[in-house]
Amino acid sequence: MEPDVETPMRVTTDAVAGPSWRMSLPHVCVATLTSFLFGYHSGVVNEPLESISADLGFSGNTLAEGLVVSICLGGAFIGCLFSGSVADGIGRRRAFQLSALPMIIGAAISALTNSLEGMLLGRFLVGTGMGLGPPVASLYITEVSPPTVRGTYGSFVQIATCLGIIISLLIGTPVKDIDRWWRVCFWVAAIPATLQALAMEFCAESPQWLYKCGRTIEAEMQFEKLLGPLHVESAMAELSRSERDDGGSVKYSELFYGRHFNGTSYSVIHFVASMLFL
Repeated sequence: MEPDVETPMRVTTDAVAGPSWRMSLPHVCVATLTSFLFGYHSGVVNEPLESISADLGFSGNTLAEGLVVSICLGGAFIGCLFSGSVADGIGRRRAFQLSALPMIIGAAISALTNSLEGMLLGRFLVGTGMGLGPPVASLYITEVSPPTVRGTYGSFVQIATCLGIIISLLIGTPVKDIDRWWRVCFWVAAIPATLQALAMEFCAESPQWLYKCGRTIEAEMQFEKLLGPLHVESAMAELSRSERDDGGSVKYSELFYGRHFNGTSYSVIHFVASMLFL
């Protein structure tokens, strides 16, 4: 009787080929919903602003109109200041759910309000979620993606943002033909935020965050969910090596001098240039 050599060969071949991108794709898609919402809320008031100002009684007030458009960026600034601390404190999955909460509540307030103050409050709440979610998405996608598709998955953040802007403009198209259609535009925004908050219950937690918290067994379980059982050992070895080479935590002061100053300088220059030349 000849020995069965097909199974070991198949296992070896699969291990050499690397983890499949299909297992992590659903988790990445759920994470990028927050970037989609960032784009959607950035463009949702462009088409209906005239109708909003007429219905809420501030038509012709350019200051009020400007605040309705831009106050969400003030909220986003507040949200992004705490995004790293929140993600490290409660985990990536809970951070996504936390960012979805103000976007759901803020969208509902904006859709139901009959005053300028209510609109500004709703837009500000939405902004806090806009600032909190996308940084966590970039971090989460990096940590759950197989190395072979990490760059491709990273681009999903920008693609989702652009799609959000496009969809917001398309949904706002009937605003001049249908009375108070702008309220529908805000209600639509609550759908993907609710979907993300619910879907995150079924997504994997970041193995890297679990490992840093000392929850090694749970990290292995999440790697198995994301990469398959054949790649858990190698993924854990790589994670252990990266943590060992990291050299400890980074202080905020190191962003302004020391080993991380060059990266900070490049990011600031890139951001300023993009604002000036867009």
